[in-house]
Amino acid sequence: MIDSKIDFEAKKHQEGALGYLDNPKKTEGLLKKAILKARNNKGTLGEAWEKLQLFIDLVQSYSKGEYRNVSPATILTIIGAILYFVSPLDVVPDFLVGLGILDDAAVITFTLKKLSVEIDEFKVWKTATESPLD
Repeated sequence: MIDSKIDFEAKKHQEGALGYLDNPKKTEGLLKKAILKARNNKGTLGEAWEKLQLFIDLVQSYSKGEYRNVSPATILTIIGAILYFVSPLDVVPDFLVGLGILDDAAVITFTLKKLSVEIDEFKVWKTATESPLD
């Protein structure tokens, strides 16, 4: 039941994600919002913090044309999850201190599980392309 509600909410944001797919400037603005919100909620996000960082890295790499070994549907799903994350009005509104970020973390975790194969491939690519000084 909870997974289906999370999936429904994330899919609603996928429609909005279409406007970001081939618009690097718009995508950059979204990612900046996500990074700021993530930093402000790092402790509350728990394990979802690292997953969100991976999503942001993947979308940045895709948007810059550095990594394209991922389907557009996956990118749309991830952008949809990020849109959900930055939205102050979702299943549990962000103004409910302590609870508002939990549904965001659940959407991030659910999205990662759904896309685990492509995310794992990106992690391998990212590790292989990072210089030892990064």
